Amino acid sequence: MAYTILCADDEKEIRDVFRLYLEQSGYNVLEAENGMQALDILKKEQVDLVLLDIMMPGIDGYRTLKNIRETNNIPVILVSAKTGESDKILGLNLGADDYIVKPFQPMEAVARVNSNLRRFYSLGANAKKETLPDLVVRDLRLNQESCLLYKGEEEIVLTSVEFKVMKLFMSNPGRVYTKQQVYAAGWDDDFYLADNNVMVCISKLRSKLSEDQNAYIKTVRGLGYRLQ
Repeated sequence: MAYTILCADDEKEIRDVFRLYLEQSGYNVLEAENGMQALDILKKEQVDLVLLDIMMPGIDGYRTLKNIRETNNIPVILVSAKTGESDKILGLNLGADDYIVKPFQPMEAVARVNSNLRRFYSLGANAKKETLPDLVVRDLRLNQESCLLYKGEEEIVLTSVEFKVMKLFMSNPGRVYTKQQVYAAGWDDDFYLADNNVMVCISKLRSKLSEDQNAYIKTVRGLGYRLQ
């Protein structure tokens, strides 16, 4: 069954480009002209990935993303003409999985869609009949079947990257992982880019786990990170 991609952008030309190239790649495409339409479609349709413009009338992409992350952890790729590092960091902090800068090469955008879908849905691909055990560390429980994290009885919504990073930490609590190892686990890529992706991901996880930033994930100076 083909994946369904929701393209939310107020520029029809951009939506047309995405539709053309994504449909050529075998995807189903849904369109939204603004954030409100995108949220409405997500309530009614089965969507596998969202391409989300930041600068839209009414509810902008950031607020739309925040709303999505309250109930849904599907991959979200932000699309924007904003090139500032602070804009990218804000998007990642809000739970975006990737960031495409306008103007973009359509085939590169399709490649990013392919990569994020593979990264997210490979978690359940080739599922075997045996049930994967929950990972438990202190009051944290990671359900590997549903890809959900619980702190006590509280459900903590994670992005696909955050899930894989927590799976890495909770599989070996106390072990120190370098930034390169965290990047390889979270982004399924051995080629480590010296950017802020890992730092932002760790910061976001810490905020979700506790008001005390060092309560669960500790920075080991000069080495990396470990789950206490």
